[in-house]
Amino acid sequence: MKFHVNRDVFSEAVSFVVKLLPQRNPQPILAGVLIEAGDEGLSLAAFDYEASARTVIEASVDEPGTILVHGRLLSEIASRMPNQPIEVAVDEDGAIVLTGGSARFTLASMPVQEYPAIPEVTGESGLVPADDFATAIAQVAFAASRDDVTPVLTGVQLEVSGTQLSLVATDRYRVALRDIPWDGGSAAGEETTTALVPARTLQEVGKTFSHGGDISIAFSGAGDREIVAFTAGNRTVTSLLIKGNFPPVRRLFPEQTDHHAVVNTGDLQEAVRRVSLVLDRAAPLRFTFTADSVTMDASGSEQARASESVDATLLGGDDVTLGLNPQYLLEALGAVRSEFVRITFTSSENANKLSPVLITAQTSVERSDADTFKYLLQPNLLLR
Repeated sequence: MKFHVNRDVFSEAVSFVVKLLPQRNPQPILAGVLIEAGDEGLSLAAFDYEASARTVIEASVDEPGTILVHGRLLSEIASRMPNQPIEVAVDEDGAIVLTGGSARFTLASMPVQEYPAIPEVTGESGLVPADDFATAIAQVAFAASRDDVTPVLTGVQLEVSGTQLSLVATDRYRVALRDIPWDGGSAAGEETTTALVPARTLQEVGKTFSHGGDISIAFSGAGDREIVAFTAGNRTVTSLLIKGNFPPVRRLFPEQTDHHAVVNTGDLQEAVRRVSLVLDRAAPLRFTFTADSVTMDASGSEQARASESVDATLLGGDDVTLGLNPQYLLEALGAVRSEFVRITFTSSENANKLSPVLITAQTSVERSDADTFKYLLQPNLLLR
């Protein structure tokens, strides 16, 4: 095999396909990147049985063929080659030789025949705007659990219904939800399709496919090998779905409540960051909402204390005092992406249980934003 390719194009393609591979892979063969040179150019792919990435780029192919080479090493080499076209060839001993300008690297090849088949997706698909999808992932994926003890909570649930795609994530203490438009074409129907995708994989998809256009999302497979594929341009990422029943968290969102406070998002973020400096790790921050302000109070070890007030407008009810995890609140405020934020106080039929607060976007003090992003946060018990 022998081909010539643009250095920058090749480096970017290799970087893309190795990004989803784990740093340490129990099977050395899965650390490889599969490169196929043919009439249609150069195909690069990586697969670890759970996620795969594939892209096709232009190249001048002198001798078609297929090679398997260590992915992360190839990515580092390609990014540091001189800014000249790269020649890749297989020598008489089966080694892979990369040449660019005066630089020359010789890499051991890996056995192509031992590499697993890259999954193909043939199921029904739909389109979503790439910028909306990337934003939705950033607004939701952080709320997924990082604890592998409960695998279903480490994923983001995709729910397709009619002309809407919903992304939902929870770690038991909070729930994030975002809706975006879905174009199912002629196959669009009212039946709901769900897919539980690992949050880490979805976050990489959001970063990779965030630059305009549309993303095709397809669902395929059955049983233990159900997969979802994301395709934009000449790039495709597939992910094995997480098996299990995602908790029915939608029912936790209140239908309607008028008891809420409206606060400037930036002012609240800065105040929470400052006051929480004295808090012990995982300790809640005390919030007191009154008619015209919200006051934050914190007490930590070493007798450190802090307090700050921010202008707020409280509507529809009495003053409220509650404790919130400051980091969880800051992540929600960063996801709202609006000048003002509405913090709604929900009610519970169980008098012994704290009711969650609902956080949504607010375009101004008087006007709420469209309810495409919602975030529920469970308060913490405050010690008297």
